[in-house]
Amino acid sequence: MTVGGHLTEFAGLPVFDFGPETGPDLPPDAAAVAWRIRAGFDEPWWEEVFGRFLEHVGAERVTALIAGHWGDLDEPDAVYPVEALVQARDRFPDLRALFVGDVATEESEVSWLQHRDLTPVVGAFPLLERLEVRGSVGLRLEPVASTALRRLRFETGGLPRGVVQAVAASDLPNLEHLDLWLGVAEYGGDATVADLAPFLGGERFPALRHLGLENSPMQDEIAAAVAGAPVVARLESLSLALGVLSDRGAEALLSGQPLTHLRRLDVHHHVMTEEAVARLRAALPGVEVDAGAPQLEYAHVRNSWEEDPWAFVAVSE
Repeated sequence: MTVGGHLTEFAGLPVFDFGPETGPDLPPDAAAVAWRIRAGFDEPWWEEVFGRFLEHVGAERVTALIAGHWGDLDEPDAVYPVEALVQARDRFPDLRALFVGDVATEESEVSWLQHRDLTPVVGAFPLLERLEVRGSVGLRLEPVASTALRRLRFETGGLPRGVVQAVAASDLPNLEHLDLWLGVAEYGGDATVADLAPFLGGERFPALRHLGLENSPMQDEIAAAVAGAPVVARLESLSLALGVLSDRGAEALLSGQPLTHLRRLDVHHHVMTEEAVARLRAALPGVEVDAGAPQLEYAHVRNSWEEDPWAFVAVSE
């Protein structure tokens, strides 16, 4: 799977694209849209477009921002959008939602998106309720503290173990929604199932209602860990999608704690047989089970993804 298009909606708002070619016809109310700020492939660079945005838009009214294509951070004097935003934090007193990396395939593959230290953005915007990040090359994060943050999402082809551990060590008492696309080792996804223990224990994030541990080649092992995890009892939705969940993982879920209290179970993009999917649906009659179709049209009985070299996670490169 690749990212074929840009966001059209974010944080409940339509997206307005502010790029190098954007003219003077802007939304009259800066709070009515989510602003995507993006550079082209040549000059002007992202920070120049951002500077023009600050000149022409009432940033004090902006509640949702999206950092689009920003180019190559290896270029001399290149500025990481997070750094520019933090420097301009006083201009955004009401910022509540931020997406870093709304970049489609024609601009860059997910695995090519270069990041730096994400940590300062949480402290710079104390009202930030929603933080979503795509890509992970060079991505760094230290444990953070926020009483405002409610939704945290990482879309990556390989999420660094250090980032996973930093999230696990963060103080986020009101976090309700967490998605981690763990990815593969070839693209930096070196977290282990043991690193997920803080999320599964149920003590770190008392308000958590959605947990997504996705896009992983170890999806069966994650399913086995989830099957006995204390956090599951208070979840409303659970996602083990985008990976290589097989019949073995389905059996772990079926033999574990009850999941009938869930509103939704997402396991789409899998390598389960039709029989295993049918058993999941039958065991969860009141739950919306999104199984989609197996990732391989010729899927056959598998006890683990390792038995089929063609099994793959949804997002890597």
